[in-house]
Amino acid sequence: MWNDIFLKFNIYMEYKKYPLEWLDLLITVTLNPSNTDVSVITQEQADHIESRLREEILCLQSFIKGQVFSINKENEIDLLIKQYHASLIALLDQTIRNQEQITSEIKLIQDLNKSLLTNIDELLSFLETRFSKYISLDERVPVTYLEVTKHEFKVKTDRLQKCISHDPVVKLLIKKLTHFVTASTYPYELTFRVVLYLRELINGLEEIDWIRSNREDFSQLEQLLIYMNFNSKKFMNILTDRLANEVNCYEHTVERMDKLLYFYKAYNQLHRKPDTKLNPKYRDLDTVINNWFSQEIVYLEKKLRLTVIPLQGSTATTSRNGTKTIQKILCVLSTDQMALILRATDDLRIIHAKSLTEVFRTMAPHLSTPYKEDISHEAMRSKAYNPEERDRQIAIETLERIIQRIREY
Repeated sequence: MWNDIFLKFNIYMEYKKYPLEWLDLLITVTLNPSNTDVSVITQEQADHIESRLREEILCLQSFIKGQVFSINKENEIDLLIKQYHASLIALLDQTIRNQEQITSEIKLIQDLNKSLLTNIDELLSFLETRFSKYISLDERVPVTYLEVTKHEFKVKTDRLQKCISHDPVVKLLIKKLTHFVTASTYPYELTFRVVLYLRELINGLEEIDWIRSNREDFSQLEQLLIYMNFNSKKFMNILTDRLANEVNCYEHTVERMDKLLYFYKAYNQLHRKPDTKLNPKYRDLDTVINNWFSQEIVYLEKKLRLTVIPLQGSTATTSRNGTKTIQKILCVLSTDQMALILRATDDLRIIHAKSLTEVFRTMAPHLSTPYKEDISHEAMRSKAYNPEERDRQIAIETLERIIQRIREY
């Protein structure tokens, strides 16, 4: 036990001088064919290096977290993370140069270098995931770093392909990831932002439970892509086609509207990651999908109006004494939903009347719904104080659509 404590104390004292010292010496001296005859390294020494390497990476992660935690100034944290990131990329480059100088016969050293590449890449991933805000995301990715990253992504993509289904979204993702790891040229600049986006996307895909495929609104995969602002035109088309097909399964326009509003609500309740986007030069996923929802809702509203009004004939009815014609306005909301909105406007004193009952008594004769031509003001008053959760949700969604439309004016 005391030996372990003493060893950890020695490692800690080494870290206080230069945290990457052991890793640096191993790569630039011990395993560098230009400075050392690596062929004399024995299996026992290699095993010791391998064992120490794993412990070193875990200790470094813990030490870096402790350093960041102990610093109060953001600019000092920023400098610290950038120094670590640049140093690790330099060590990664040197490891690859070492590997290129080793002949295939010295398999022991080749395996050590492969292990080094894996562990340095893990440490870089730790920095880029935990402290991404301090990484210069728009800097171009170094070639050696890109090669190591592509190898990592290829291994994970191959593993994901075993889970592949007939889902067109899955096929689209596999195709994009496969192109990234196999292509030699790209139509966009390869920055750290691109790499970090793809790494987080792949990590998210690995967490999906592919066996549990049941969904009521949006699948786990769709939720991930919406969270990541995966603004691929093909994905947008696939998503809107699926939603349209599910809505159009219903025969009646009212049922279609109901299903569409349900999807609209469910979509806007999903989580989003701020300042994240697959293609920075194209519109956000939310912009395109919300516009699609708005256009579909407007279309169904007009269709609903056209199918109801001809059946009613004239929308004018006579008053109870038969002397005055009352012009009615058709509203696609139900009586309960209109009652809720009118109650809210009265509570906020947007409209003024002697009482809420007076509001309903005045307005009810001039309103009709697709299901009821004559509305009772007493029924409206009763429903306003005992709303069902479904009516409350539809009223809220309607007001949100009004707000969105006003913002577009």
